[in-house]
Amino acid sequence: MTSIKFRKHIEEVIAITDKEFDYVFSFFIKKRLKKHQFLIQKGSPVNYEYWILKGLLKTYTIDENGKEYVLQFGMENYWTSDYLAFQNESLATLLIDCIEDSEFLCIGRDDKETICYEVPAMANFFRIKATKGGTSHQQRILSLLTETTEQRYNNLVAKLPHLMQRVPKKLIAQYLGVSRETLSRLNS
Repeated sequence: MTSIKFRKHIEEVIAITDKEFDYVFSFFIKKRLKKHQFLIQKGSPVNYEYWILKGLLKTYTIDENGKEYVLQFGMENYWTSDYLAFQNESLATLLIDCIEDSEFLCIGRDDKETICYEVPAMANFFRIKATKGGTSHQQRILSLLTETTEQRYNNLVAKLPHLMQRVPKKLIAQYLGVSRETLSRLNS
């Protein structure tokens, strides 16, 4: 079942033969975490990039006063990691934890490089995914800089309506950069 879902995910972007897929899939490790467990903790090594098979996560940071800032949510078919730490082989600057019980396929840096070298279509797959992720982050930053709270809320509801039922209101407020009270006014 896992391999079928993963292959479907890949084939939404590129074509891949059975032999190539079997080779690629052999490099991935399956991991499960329970709700509230950390996938990545600040200050720890980041050895993997993760494809979310099942579940919901939040990526965030905490300032010196203990205030949380949610950067993104990750759900089924999303890729996640602390990419700065993963790429630079440095320690995590972000926290990623599970909002729900979650399952992942994990790929290490060297294995990812091997896959991209041995199966050039996968290099294209990862490039396209990285570009889409970068575009999404750019849109989020521009939204925070140029849109009103109401516009950001309405865009989130339009883009990810099912997220509103899965994520506590407190986390939605942190993601939007507003108080819980402000979110309640927007939600009514």
